[in-house]
Amino acid sequence: MTDAAPSTPATEALAASGLEHQVTRHGMVRSLAEAAAARGVAPADIIKTMVVRRGEGDFLFVLVPGDRTISWPKLRALLGVNRLSMPDATTAKEVTGYERGTITPFGASHPWPVIADERIRAHAVSIGGGAHGVAATVDGDALTEHLHAQVADVTDPA
Repeated sequence: MTDAAPSTPATEALAASGLEHQVTRHGMVRSLAEAAAARGVAPADIIKTMVVRRGEGDFLFVLVPGDRTISWPKLRALLGVNRLSMPDATTAKEVTGYERGTITPFGASHPWPVIADERIRAHAVSIGGGAHGVAATVDGDALTEHLHAQVADVTDPA
């Protein structure tokens, strides 16, 4: 890691993980394209971490390529459930330790299970670093392995 700026719980967790990664810090971005340019990756290689409620007190992280959205039917079928939902912003922060737009499995306040879309594998991706304008570029295969992610086709084109 080459980063002299103040750390976040996510960047600390990444540093402790042993994963090869590079932290990127950038200013405010207003679109996926701006974020991709600031991080030096393609828009599809930015990974959005979504927190999903499976049941009362039961959440999971879903890693979604930047140019895609969660496919609720695919995700429900994978998990064998009839209902999933997105928590409100307050609940999302309570169960992850991060506000929306900064959520990441790294350094989260609870180690929720991770589902990763299959398109994350076999190339470098950029995942949030726990604060606005902070991200980490890491190999997608190493990322999914480290997080013990269940990898499946769980997204649709945006």
